[in-house]
Amino acid sequence: MDTAALLKKVRKIEIKTKGLSRHIFSGEYHSAFKGRGMSFSEVRDYTYGDDVRNIDWNVTARTGHPHVKVFEEERELTVMLLIDVSGSAYFGTRKQFKNDLITELSAVIAFSALTNNDKVGAILFTDKVEKYIPPAKGKKNILRIIRELLFFEPEGTSTDLSVALDYFNNVQKKRAIVFLMSDFRTPEYEKSLVIGSKKHDIIGMLLYDIAEIEIPNVGLIKVKDNETGMIKVIDTSSRKVREGIKDAFEHHHDRFKETFRKCGLDTINIRTDQNYVKSLLKFFKSRSK
Repeated sequence: MDTAALLKKVRKIEIKTKGLSRHIFSGEYHSAFKGRGMSFSEVRDYTYGDDVRNIDWNVTARTGHPHVKVFEEERELTVMLLIDVSGSAYFGTRKQFKNDLITELSAVIAFSALTNNDKVGAILFTDKVEKYIPPAKGKKNILRIIRELLFFEPEGTSTDLSVALDYFNNVQKKRAIVFLMSDFRTPEYEKSLVIGSKKHDIIGMLLYDIAEIEIPNVGLIKVKDNETGMIKVIDTSSRKVREGIKDAFEHHHDRFKETFRKCGLDTINIRTDQNYVKSLLKFFKSRSK
């Protein structure tokens, strides 16, 4: 792809997601993710009803009448996007592939963070950490993340969430809001998630396709595992086969939800052919409450 086509694709993503962030998500994002604490703002005269615990005794003694300290919320946050770029991300049967959905979701979240003057960084991973983009402010850094998601070619094809989480836990010393985007087709990762949850606010975003739940009755078909490269033939005319596919996904989904629940963390489910705007808004509003 030449430079002009590359820039055009990045610009298309920017226009769509930046508009959503500005007009829909920025207020919800701010409400959903509070600052890390309260910082001192100013000293003013005491008025009836003020908390006496906030009286500034030094200023009160110097002026001869009571003054109180005023605090405000520390707004600056660090947002990290942990993004699965393994082979299974390049799958989709309806509207778009999972990786296309991931790109849009990442851009929407990043631009929402930008409107609140928060830092944004990213870790792209497969069964290893493929790329680390340190948290930074500004549109330039967000556009870099979008470019990487659109055109990065990972070395690995399989997924190992524990590798990504361990790397993140080591490199990110300050508290962060973490959006972990994957289909969670991975070996055990609970231990690494527990460690991360003690310091960070981690949101698990399960991305899936309708074909992972319901497969049409079209007889014998070949299916390929994009992570292992294995190809097998399945008989979709068999009710047992179709029910087995559905049951397997439900088991996978329940395991994902339970793993995050035990860590006291939130989750979001987003399907490739459905409107992610509704899912994100519902999540942000639930967090605000």
